[in-house]
Formats: sequence, C-alpha cells, structure tokens
Amino acid sequence: MLAIFLKTLPFFALIGLGYAAGRRGFFTPEATAYLTKFVFYFALSAMLFNFAANLTLSDILDWHFIGAYLWGCFIVYLIATAVGLFRGLSVAESAVEAQVATIGNVGFLGIPMFVLILGPESAGPMLMVLAVDLIVFSSLIVILITGSREGRVSLSTLRTVGIGLVKNPMIMSISAGIAWSATGRELWEPVNEFLSILGAAATPGALFAIGASLASKSAERLAVAGWLTFCKLVLHPAAVALSVLVIFPLDDPFAATVMISAAAMPVAGNVYMLAQHYGVAPQRVSAAILVSTAVSIVSLTAVIALLTGGAP
Repeated sequence: MLAIFLKTLPFFALIGLGYAAGRRGFFTPEATAYLTKFVFYFALSAMLFNFAANLTLSDILDWHFIGAYLWGCFIVYLIATAVGLFRGLSVAESAVEAQVATIGNVGFLGIPMFVLILGPESAGPMLMVLAVDLIVFSSLIVILITGSREGRVSLSTLRTVGIGLVKNPMIMSISAGIAWSATGRELWEPVNEFLSILGAAATPGALFAIGASLASKSAERLAVAGWLTFCKLVLHPAAVALSVLVIFPLDDPFAATVMISAAAMPVAGNVYMLAQHYGVAPQRVSAAILVSTAVSIVSLTAVIALLTGGAP
C-alpha cells in the first residue's frame, strides 16, 4: 500500500498546491475559471484525443463492461435518490445528491493518475467509464431536474441534452480520436507532437485547478457531505465490484480493476457546475466535493492497493 500511496501522493500534492494558492488569494476564482477552461477545452481534449486515436473501437466499446458498470452505478443512484426522498427532498435535490454519489472525477484526476499507476492500457476502460458518466448520467440529471420542474419531459429538454452532449469537448475529442483510429493511419508527426505537448499540460493544469476551485468551497452541512462521501467512496466501488466480480463477471481482471478503482474516485467538479447552473443545492455539492477529495487521499489508495496487491 505504501508504494501505491507514494504514486498517488504527487497528484494530491498538486491539488494541495492549487488549494493553497486559492486560499491565499494568489490564484483568484476568475483565474481558476480560466485555467479550468483551458484544461477542459484544450489540454484535456488533446490528451483524450491522443489516447482514443491509439485505440480501436473494440477497446472502448465493450458492452459487457458498460452494462456491468451501469448496474453498479444505478444501484447507488437509486439508494441515494431513495434516501433523499425519504428525507423530504424534492426530486431535483435528490437527483443532484444521486449524481454526487455516482459521478467521480475521472476526466481531470482519474485518467492521468491511472495511466501512471496502472499503465497506458488503463486508458481504454477509463474512457468507457468517462463516456458513460458524461452521456448517461449527465443527461439523466438534466432530464430529472427539468422534468420535475415542468411536470413532464418535453422535446426542448431532450434537445438541450443533445446539444449539451455535442458541445462537450471530452465527448467530441474521444469521438474524433476513435474516428481517426478507424482510418488506420498514424498522425502526422508535427500534429502528434503538438497534441503531446498540449496534452501534457492537462495533468498539472487539471490538478492545480481542482485544488484552486476547492479553496472557494465550504464544508457546511458536514452530516450530509459525510453521507454523500460515504456513498461515493464506499458504496459506489462496492456496488461496482459486486457487479463486475459476481453478477456480470468480466473475462479481463485488469479491466475490472480499472472499473472498480474508477468508481472509488472523489466527486467530480462538473456536478457542482450543474448544481450551480440549475440552482439546486450547490453548497451541499461543494461540501461533498471538498470532503470526498480529502478522504480519497487514503480511501482511493487503499482500493487500488487492495485490487493490485499493493504494487503499482
């Protein structure tokens, strides 16, 4: 476990550096927003395109893998939703809490970390997890929130979901990479170097941006944040493990390891963006992101060490 911890430590140290810069005012919220935009639209997109361009469609379109992951996710999603409704929350608030319990920071933190710790072969399974999170659950939360407010799911709601998916640079970069891979051609060397240089900025930029954004978040309502953190860091990987190891066992143990480890990631920052955009419990999400990220320094290391036998 110590070997895994030493591998993950630099990633969390970069988050801590960003957090310190944000807390001291050296990095303002406006600066953090622009850094996040650079990473999201440029650096991370270049990195994802490069990964996808070096994979075949079968590497990132395994329906058995996707089905097993979805089963584990929906179990936790339903538990979090049921608990929210039992506490008297609205459908919109319950949907946001379910999103917190299910969606991890796969794009900004998971992919670069796992490629280093588990190897480049983890990119394919991680891209599948990221695609499911973006396409299925990012669409579901929009449908639930707008549907609960309007009393029905209208065509305009579905149109909004579709436009959001098309405009998402992570989805588009993965799709473009797969399309290029299908041609069987190698990237022109200057293009490949350009993407490699730009993509190399994704990891430090994303981790620093995560930390700086956490500096503006509060840890209010710790009881709820603790429950949602438990859902994300314990229930989610446990449900996915049950699905992929027992109910829908995969033939590839490595892919199962990547999937379970991905489920153990802390809450993703884009959940806060959605909560803030729709005005549904943004402070609650903020607290869950802050608490889950801090706790995952230990919990994520423990999960990866357990699955890999303690050796990177």
